Amino acid sequence: MSNFAPVDEQLTYIKKGSAEIIRESELRAKLEKSRASGKPLRIKAGFDPTAPDLHLGHTVLLRKLKHFQDLGHTVIFLIGDFTGMIGDPTGRSATRPPLTQEQIEQNAETYKTQVFKILDPQKTVVDFNRRWFSKFTADDFVRLAAKYTVSQMLEREEFHKRFAEEKPISLHELLYPLAQGYDSVALEADVELGGTDQRFNLLVGRELQRAYGQDSQVVLTMPILEGLDGVQKMSKSLGNAIGIHEAPLEMYGKVMSISDEMMWRYYELLTDVQVADIEKMKRETHPMAAKKELARRIVGDFHSAEGAAKAGKDWAKQFQKDEAPDELQLVDVRVADVGVDPDGRHHGALVVIGRGVNPGSRHIVRLDKLIRHAGFAKSNSEAGGKLRGGAVAIDGEAIGESNFIAEMPLDHWAVLRVGRLIKKVRLVSAGT
Repeated sequence: MSNFAPVDEQLTYIKKGSAEIIRESELRAKLEKSRASGKPLRIKAGFDPTAPDLHLGHTVLLRKLKHFQDLGHTVIFLIGDFTGMIGDPTGRSATRPPLTQEQIEQNAETYKTQVFKILDPQKTVVDFNRRWFSKFTADDFVRLAAKYTVSQMLEREEFHKRFAEEKPISLHELLYPLAQGYDSVALEADVELGGTDQRFNLLVGRELQRAYGQDSQVVLTMPILEGLDGVQKMSKSLGNAIGIHEAPLEMYGKVMSISDEMMWRYYELLTDVQVADIEKMKRETHPMAAKKELARRIVGDFHSAEGAAKAGKDWAKQFQKDEAPDELQLVDVRVADVGVDPDGRHHGALVVIGRGVNPGSRHIVRLDKLIRHAGFAKSNSEAGGKLRGGAVAIDGEAIGESNFIAEMPLDHWAVLRVGRLIKKVRLVSAGT
C-alpha cells in the first residue's frame, strides 16, 4: 500500500502560495501514478551560484521544494556550476558578466550550507550540471541547438526588447535556456520549480524533454516575494530584505515591521503552515499574536528555537515594556567619515560641528545622516521622512518631527530606534 497522501491533499499543499502550474491536470496524473506505484516524483529546482548571500526571497523556492519533500517525493537541488558561467539573462537589459570557476565553486559551497536550513540533507539530492555538460561534445551542442529556433528564442521578453533596441545579445546567452532545459532531460524531472520570471526557461525544459522522447515536466512557478515595504520585490540593494544570516533579534524585528496584510503572504510563502490553518488564524487569531508566531517560525528556521524565543523576549522588552533588549546590533560611526569643504562647510556621513577628539567631547550631528549611516535608510531623504513621521527615538526620547539635529559625545553608546528597529550607535574618533 502506498505511503503517499491522497492526491487532493497533496495538491492542496503543493498549490499553497504557487503562482502557476503548467499543467495542473498533468500534475494530478503524475501524482496519481506515483501513489499507485509507490514511486516518488522527481522534483527539480536549479540555482546558479551567482550570489552567496541569501535573503528570504531566495527561500520561497526552497520552501516549496520542502513541501514536496514533506509529501515523500525526491527533491533535486541542482547547482548550475556550468550554466553559472553563462549567466542567466533573466531580467537583464545587458549581457551578464560570466563568473569564474573559482567564484562559482565558492558560492556553491555557501549555497549548500544555507539550503539545508530548510531542506532535509538526508533526503535531498544535490547535483551539479557540469556533471553532464563537461561530457558534452561539439556534436552534442549542435544537436541540442537544432531543437530550438531563433524566432522561438526571441519570443523571450528580455531578448525581444534588446533586439528591438539594437542592444547586444551574445550568442552564449542564447545557450542558457537550452542548457537549463537540458538539465531537465538529464535528470528526467517530473516537475521543475522556478520563479515567475523563469517561466520561459522552464517551458523550454518541457519542449526539450518531448524532443528527447521523455514525458514533459510539469512547471510550477512561485511568486517573487515582496520586501518589507510590501511593494517592491525583496532585494538587498533596495534595503527591504531580511537576510537569512541576520541576527535573531534583527530578523524578528523586521518580520514584526511588515503590514498585517503582508503577514499572511509571508505565511503562505515562507512557512509550512497549511492553507486551512492559515485561514483559521485569519478568523480567530489577533494579528499581533499571529505576527509573533510568524517571526518565531522564521527566526527558528534560520537560527534555533531558543534563539527565536530569546528574540521574542527581547523584542517585547523593546516595544511592549519600553526596555532595551539584552543584545543589540552595535554600529560605530567614525568622526573621520566627515570631511570639511574649503569654505568650512562639512560634508560626508554626518554633519559635525566642533570635532573634538577626546572621549566625552560632544558633537552636534545631523540625525538624517546618522540614521542612514546606521543602516536604517538607504538615503538621507528616506531618513528625513522617518524623522518627520515621528518614528525616531534616542535613548527612549522621541525626536520631534522638525528636529534634525542632536548632541552626541564620543565613545558613548546611544540606543537609536527607528520605527520597529533598534540599534546601538556611537561616535568614534578616526583612530578607534
